[in-house]
Amino acid sequence: MIPFNRQTLYGPELDCIREAYERGRTCGDGEFGRRCEAFIERRLGCRKALLTPSGTAALEMAAVLAGVGPGDEVVVPSYTFVSTANAFVLRGARPVFCDVRPDTLCMDESLVDALVGPRTRAVVPVHYAGVACGMDSILDVAARRGLVVIEDAAQAFDARWRGRALGTIGAIGCLSFHETKNVSMGEGGAILLNDESLVERAEIVREKGTDRSRFFRGQVDKYRWVDVGSSWLPSEISAAVLWVQLERADAIRERRLALVAAYREAFADLEADGTVRLPVTPFQADPNGHMMYLLLRTEAERDRLIAHLGSRGITAVFHYVPLHESAFCRERWGAMSLPVTESVSRRLVRLPLFHGLTDPEQREVAGAVRGFFGRS
Repeated sequence: MIPFNRQTLYGPELDCIREAYERGRTCGDGEFGRRCEAFIERRLGCRKALLTPSGTAALEMAAVLAGVGPGDEVVVPSYTFVSTANAFVLRGARPVFCDVRPDTLCMDESLVDALVGPRTRAVVPVHYAGVACGMDSILDVAARRGLVVIEDAAQAFDARWRGRALGTIGAIGCLSFHETKNVSMGEGGAILLNDESLVERAEIVREKGTDRSRFFRGQVDKYRWVDVGSSWLPSEISAAVLWVQLERADAIRERRLALVAAYREAFADLEADGTVRLPVTPFQADPNGHMMYLLLRTEAERDRLIAHLGSRGITAVFHYVPLHESAFCRERWGAMSLPVTESVSRRLVRLPLFHGLTDPEQREVAGAVRGFFGRS
């Protein structure tokens, strides 16, 4: 059996968890949490990184920090995980769905300006598969229209655009460290703050709306309720696991990029004759090897390929069901058409890709795909 994703145990995880217990602190904001945050700040170049229990929690924090509230609108792609929209709906805002580009499957930056109205508060580009959105245009629209840019970089840890880490370009960036991501703490994430004025409030919001972080630094004699907030702080146990993977970030990235390159080589002839389409990386983007997908010609062909691989013990999966097509969205905001999103969502299949995928396993996957199309 070759799964879609398999967790890698690198070795020191249990030792680091034991160390957290021996230090006498397993709740959040301990030694391992601080190490992880400092590492992320250095590697990505953001002003402040704060770990969160999930990428969803990071987005929910971002919505609070951006001042999103009832009656506001937020421009988001429909081809994304539900958390991208839900974080703002929870604040009383309405998602305004944007179609995606047919090449990158990221938000179509050319459509954003027309979607901005008097109630628009923020725009949320999603860097799909760790490939950068067209940030020049998005930043320009945001500057002209007075919008907050919140990057959903859940899949984009260690990916870059013109040398800048994704998640550090807008005012706020949100990462995921879910088990399917390049580096993982099982469930986890981080919020990246690129605007100095947001840092102090972010600490308060993450600590249930209290100034507890200032108390532990000796800046106040006791901590009090000073703002809205929630429990958006992961445990030291999770941070200890993440630390082990962050220390190996270079090796993880190198291996994933090598696997992507091998897949591309295996399917080059299928792309050349139009049988499949492989991921595209424009905009001087430097991806992180997060995902390998194929775009097939029809939905039926995609479904047959998934079944074909499954019959050979290989798990391949489709991806997002467009948010605008959900009953939840239609009941609240009405029906709409986003033709590119609808087309790609029905034709996309994701192949197994993870750090521990062996070369023989990958050759088996590639061979099974090629066999489906009648290629040796």
